[in-house]
Parts: sequence; structure tokens; C-alpha cells
Amino acid sequence: MFLTWQPRCDREHSGGHVIIPVDQADDERLADYVKLREVNLRRLLEEEHGLFIAEGDKVIRRAADAGYEPRSFLLAQRWLDSLADVLAKWPDAPVYLVSEELAEQVTGFHVHRGALASYRRRPAEDLGTLLDGVRHGRIAIFDDIVDHTNVGAGFRAAAAMGVDAVLVTPTCADPLYRRSVKVSMGTVFQVPWTRLTSWPADLVRLQEHGFVTAAFALTDDSISLDELVALKHDRLALIFGTEGHGLRRDVLERADFTVRIPMAGGVDSLNVASSAAVAFYATRP
Repeated sequence: MFLTWQPRCDREHSGGHVIIPVDQADDERLADYVKLREVNLRRLLEEEHGLFIAEGDKVIRRAADAGYEPRSFLLAQRWLDSLADVLAKWPDAPVYLVSEELAEQVTGFHVHRGALASYRRRPAEDLGTLLDGVRHGRIAIFDDIVDHTNVGAGFRAAAAMGVDAVLVTPTCADPLYRRSVKVSMGTVFQVPWTRLTSWPADLVRLQEHGFVTAAFALTDDSISLDELVALKHDRLALIFGTEGHGLRRDVLERADFTVRIPMAGGVDSLNVASSAAVAFYATRP
């Protein structure tokens, strides 16, 4: 059963881009946006077609500002004017005009303010090149963090605290999955990042580039975050582990330091994104 919202016309041009009204949820042109809530199905689609979804006008704009190329836009009428400059940059990308009700039917959830865009992914950055570009001396490593919300929040903290780059391990959730992008408020587009391919062996490459590696974990031999800061290392790689079990033993054994965040009130741990934010702030240049 499909909605019967009627577009004003079959096709119209505005500001050099093509507006295509769509009124049926099974229109094949909307394939990029179908059932965004189903993570496993989306992963297959995104890997095959090399795309990611930006949700909300601010995130759409930040992706465009970062130079990502849109495949298409899915917009309610009210966004045509405010996003006109973004649309004008990419006149060949179709703009599918839909009602907010239809957008919800297509995606499987209440679309944030009726604005979505599908963007093409870029090739992963080379690790050596990324490390050579570090300016302020701090990078973050997210290891096996499987919750997309935590990944997005971690990137947002990294951007806010001036972290130069983020590395994600092979089993970490996708930073460009819709939920990660949304929670990061698009800051995932402004922090250089890449996915490691040999973990934790890649720690050797970081150390060869002059990074001191600090793994955050509650162990008997850990030093406090204050002690790490007092050492005043010029180049730090801060490593954060999965939400449930933390970092594996082989990661801890290869790291230069194991670090804990002192806590009061009988609290033994923080959410991983909160821990990262605290560490990023404490180690800022």
C-alpha cells in the first residue's frame, strides 16, 4: 500500500539541477534509501555500491563541503531553497522530491526533518600518508567499537578537541554508517581517518612514525591520565577498546603505556566515547 501524495509536476528544473517528484515507495530510483534501519542489508548495499547516507541539512552540507560527490538527494519541499547552493554544485545529481510521509515509508524510520542524501565513498586514505600529515601530535584508535552511536560520538569529540586523525580497526563499526554520521553531526567528514588492515601489528608502524601508544584500560600496571599528560610526549596515539570487554591482551602488551582515568563515587568506567572525550581534552596541545 503506497501513499498517494501527488507532485506538482512530473519534472522541473530549478537553479540548474533537476527536481524529480516521486510518489511511490517502490520507485527503483530510491533504492539507495530503502530500509536504512536494517544494518546488515545496508552494509551489503553500501559495500557493493560504495555509498553512504547523510541525514539532515547540516550533515548534507558538511559532506558537500568536504568534497564528497552526491549520487542523489531525497528532500521534502521545504529544503529546496535552503540547500539550493549545495544542489547547484552538483547539477547532475538527481533531487528526488517526496513528502515526509513517503520518506518515512521508504527508509523505515522518521526521517530527520525530511532531508537525506546519498554520497559516493572515497578510497581509504593511506596510513603512512595520513600519519605524515599529523600536525598537533595526537591521533585516536577505535578498536572493535561496534556501536555506531559510540563511533559517531567519538569522532565528534575528536573533531572538537583537535585530534589530527582517527584510525579504526578491522572489526570497528563503520564511521560512515548513517547512525555514525548523524551522531557525529558530520564531523566524521572533517577528521582524516582510515581503517587499519593488520591489527595490532600496525602499532609498529605508528611507533616507527614517532608515536607513543597509550591504551586505555583498567589494569594493575596502568598509569593515570594525569601521569601520561605530565610526560609531555610530542606524538600520542590514544587507543580505546570495545564497549564490553575493552582492549585485548595482545593490544595491551604491544602498547607503550596502559592508562586509566581516575574516577570518584565508586564509578569504575565511562562510556567509551566519554572516555575518549576526556582523554582528548586532557592531552590537548
